[in-house]
Amino acid sequence: MNSPEIIVAKAFIAAVNGHDLAQLGQLMTDDHTFIDPAGRIQSGRDTMLAGWNGYLQMFPDFKIEMQNALADKNVVAVFGSISQTYNGKRGLVAANKIATPAAWRAVVENGKIKSWQVYADWTEGCKIMAEDQKSA
Repeated sequence: MNSPEIIVAKAFIAAVNGHDLAQLGQLMTDDHTFIDPAGRIQSGRDTMLAGWNGYLQMFPDFKIEMQNALADKNVVAVFGSISQTYNGKRGLVAANKIATPAAWRAVVENGKIKSWQVYADWTEGCKIMAEDQKSA
């Protein structure tokens, strides 16, 4: 079932996958909150647009693959995976490719994402980034 809240979450994912910061901004509330896999919180649309801009430069092929979504009132749970290549010292090479299962919790308010929380094991990504930083 595609509830209005799931449609908003899908649009948000499409904007992320399209690296469309303008559309992301349109889909965030002014007080949008982002929570990363380590539980770190960042708040505010402008702060998050700057954060997404930096992240997409660091991982220029970042992509969310959504397999399933469920909604309960204004809360949406998304299940899928992420793939990305770290643009570090070695550049966009196969050794810098990171792929992992992931889930997201979105809170939708008035057709916009108020909160976006990511659940993923970032252990392998940290190892890949550390290896890249050791290279010449």
